[in-house]
Amino acid sequence: MSAHDPRIPGDEQPPVNTDSGGGSRFESARNAVSSKLAPSDPVRGPRTAVVVGRLLGLVFAVCFVTGLFSHFLQDPLSWMRLATRPVTIYQITQGVHVAAGLASVPLLLAKLWTVFPRLFTWPPITSWVHLLERALIGVLVSASLLELTIGVMNIYHWYGWPFSFRSTHYALAWVIVGTLLAHVSFQLPKIIEHWRVRPRTVELDRRLFLASVLTATGAIVAFTAGQSTKVFAGINLFGPRRYGEGPQGLPVNRTAEAADVLTTAVDPEWRLDVSGPGVSQRFTRDELLALPQTEAVIPIACVEGWSTTAWWKGVALHEVLSRTGIDPNSRIRVSSLQTRGGYATSEMGPEFASDDLTLIALELNGEVLDLDHGYPARIIAPGRPGVLQTKWISSIEVIA
Repeated sequence: MSAHDPRIPGDEQPPVNTDSGGGSRFESARNAVSSKLAPSDPVRGPRTAVVVGRLLGLVFAVCFVTGLFSHFLQDPLSWMRLATRPVTIYQITQGVHVAAGLASVPLLLAKLWTVFPRLFTWPPITSWVHLLERALIGVLVSASLLELTIGVMNIYHWYGWPFSFRSTHYALAWVIVGTLLAHVSFQLPKIIEHWRVRPRTVELDRRLFLASVLTATGAIVAFTAGQSTKVFAGINLFGPRRYGEGPQGLPVNRTAEAADVLTTAVDPEWRLDVSGPGVSQRFTRDELLALPQTEAVIPIACVEGWSTTAWWKGVALHEVLSRTGIDPNSRIRVSSLQTRGGYATSEMGPEFASDDLTLIALELNGEVLDLDHGYPARIIAPGRPGVLQTKWISSIEVIA
């Protein structure tokens, strides 16, 4: 620096670029965006990022735990024995899972909005550790956006992808949790610094921003929760299902026509085949009706988040197994007449097979089971996803 140089030593402002080309324009744009991170901007400050981030972390954690429960209900490990009480356990956990997932959408967008200008900080990479941190953030954001996108699409039965939703959804959940924990570890000093610190002055813009985010989050949850609870049924604006609507007061995901059972399900020759090691027996519908009948109030709760509580009547599964000479404490496979669509078979652990409220249901809400709800007989068990409550059953067999 010469004696006539007007710059002040230590001045951090970049030198003026007299080039009228793209470099100057980029520099101006970068400086304009970066200025939004100044301490005078209360909305995009670190305190806002921490407040939104901890809310987002909370709903992500709820999603992860309830999602694991749903996953292991469908694919349990060999040693697992899952809860069957309360009978509403899956209705509650999956309803919370979907509600938390929907709440994540505005929270994630708000979080990205608060930190977006940081993409323009210069230099973009300052060290190998910084490079690793930014790479993990890229994975975290990408996985989160994809996870929420396919999750919302699944709620509305819009399967516009060539891959398995369930396996991809499960894998992405672990990616998100791993990268989120890594991100928190990188940012822990800043999180601690701003966790409880409150500005000395009331920052109206920041308060209004946070209030808007919370209002949007609450509205999305409230306007979809009506598909799984009567409390919000009257304001169910976004939920694809309506509580209590459908044949016999119960929504339907897959109809008899879609499952291709319009003929086989009403065939007078229908029989339920029950088999185990060295034993087998066939039951007509009339023979099932002649067995001791059990009544139960159990909700149908689907993975998409909708549910409806219903009154069921039928014969306890353990009654049929015992009469066939099969130990009810067995692992069984239930097969359906359906020839189209997934979940034509389901497996059931001994905790469900031996439960008094696991029924071969023959009636629903005081009427003969509707064809779309599984006539001539279906499985209904406490605490299981709707996809495992097999309809139009044709056989029950012991597998372990």
